[in-house]
Formats: sequence, structure tokens, C-alpha cells
Amino acid sequence: MSRESALGPGREFDLVRTLIARWGDTAFGIGDDAAILDVPPGQRVVASTDSAVDGVHFRRDWLTPREIGWRAAAAALSDLAAMAARPLAMLVSLLVPPAWLGEVTGIADGLGDAARATGARIVGGDLSAARERAMTLTVLGAAATPVLRSGARPHDLLYVTGRLGGPLAALRAWQRGDAPSPDARERFAHPVPRIQEALWLAARGAHAAIDVSDGLLSDAAHLAAASGAHLELSLDQLPTLAGLAPDEAARSGEEYELLVAAARPLDTAAFARQFAIPLTGIGRVASGPAGVDATLHGARVAPGGGFDHFS
Repeated sequence: MSRESALGPGREFDLVRTLIARWGDTAFGIGDDAAILDVPPGQRVVASTDSAVDGVHFRRDWLTPREIGWRAAAAALSDLAAMAARPLAMLVSLLVPPAWLGEVTGIADGLGDAARATGARIVGGDLSAARERAMTLTVLGAAATPVLRSGARPHDLLYVTGRLGGPLAALRAWQRGDAPSPDARERFAHPVPRIQEALWLAARGAHAAIDVSDGLLSDAAHLAAASGAHLELSLDQLPTLAGLAPDEAARSGEEYELLVAAARPLDTAAFARQFAIPLTGIGRVASGPAGVDATLHGARVAPGGGFDHFS
């Protein structure tokens, strides 16, 4: 297959040609009405869609265009990580106000950075004039046995990757009119979809997972509901950033770390050596009604408190 089909004349297709030039080898097969993908034999397609809207997911005075592009792609690709799927491709839909035209190439560079980092080629999408800045990314991956939210079982052990709290600390600083600390800003502006980490965990027995996008406590509740399981979390050892207390970090959204369940203990030291981030045991799956009980220093932590679009 050729990398792209010939594109017709017009300003819209001139912009598409500009984007393809920015993406280079990460763009593939763009120009037809739909993309064609080859899926490895014996594997299943895993697909997800994620949107990034100005004023909801990002603000231009907080992030550069390149960071906006990376962050949107990372959020979408994190859904593949949660399923332990290898990325295959991305479809990018951009809603572009006239005043945003000069920033589209910067956003394209961020999208291209994420594509190169994860192996997800950009195979198509859509462009439209609009009043508000927004983009929607559809990501496609492949897995022989996708890891589901519904896989947690009684007696499983629960683990979380990374250190939590950076995005919340950055958000609070900006809302106060301050500059976030470098670590907090990096975690907000440049989250890392834990693709390789998820594959490592699945190969070693993780059989339920969710990415932490709404906040650890909220996403634990989603996993509990999907599995019909009762999760007991101890936040005392939860690794945090930016000086946040564990109960605050457990409510920090848009972390894109992973919460996983496994029937046997996972080798946290080997994980840390491999990926230079911690893997921390934070609880277990117990018998009882679906839900989450979280404690800190022996006291119960109120549930929820994470991000909800319609709260």
C-alpha cells in the first residue's frame, strides 16, 4: 500500500498535505475514504475514541500547541494500555476555528510525537471549520487476549503504576495564578500512556485493569462495578508527587497510570527496574457487594471526588 493517496485541490487538502508533511513516516495510507489495516493473526482489534475540548481538557494559556497534541493522543492511547493492546493506528478529527489555523502544525507535531513513541500510525481522520477548538482521536490496537475491567476476582491483589497527584497539583497552581512545579507541569502536559508497562503486567498475570483518568478512587469504583467486586484500598503507601496527601492524589484525574488486579503477587522490584517508575500494592479484592472501601491511617476515605463531565 502506498503511504498516501493523491489529494485533490483546495485549502482543506492543502492543510491535510501540510499535516502529512509534519507527520512524515508516522502517516500512512491517508487520502482514501477509509483506512485499511492489517491485524496480526490470532489477535483481536481493540478500539477507543477520546475527545479533547478547549476549556474542558486543556487551556491554551497553560499548554503549548505541541503539548495539546501530545496530551490528546496520550489520553486516547492510554485506553489501549488499559486493555494491554499494542497500538496500530490513530484517526484524528480536528475542529479548527480560523484563529487556530496557525497552531494546527504545532498540534500536529505533538500528535506525531505520540505516534512515533507508541507505534500508532496516523491513518486518516477529518478536518472541519468550527467555533471552538477541539479534537477527537480514535485509536486502534490489537491484543490476543485483551485485559478487561470485568476481570477482578475475590482474593486478587491490586496494584497501581507510577506516582499520582501531579495533574491535580498543576491544576491547583494555575487556578491560583501560580506556575506549577516542573514535575507537576510535566505530569499534566506530558502524560505517558503505559503501553509497554501494561504488556509486561498482562504477561505476568494481571487480568483486570483500568487507566486512571477520572481519579484513582473513581476509576477503582468503575472497575469494581464492571467486575461485580468489592475492592479494599489502603492509601498509606500510595506514591505521590508535589507534596499532595495520598487521599488528595487518589482523586487526581488525567493521570493515565494503571490500576490492575492479579491473582498472584507481581514483582514490583523488577517492574521498577524495567520502567523506572514504581508499581505499588494498594489493596485487594474481597468478598462482598460491588464497591470500594478506601482507608488512610486506619480512617475511611470518602469515595469518588474525581472528574465527571456532567457533575
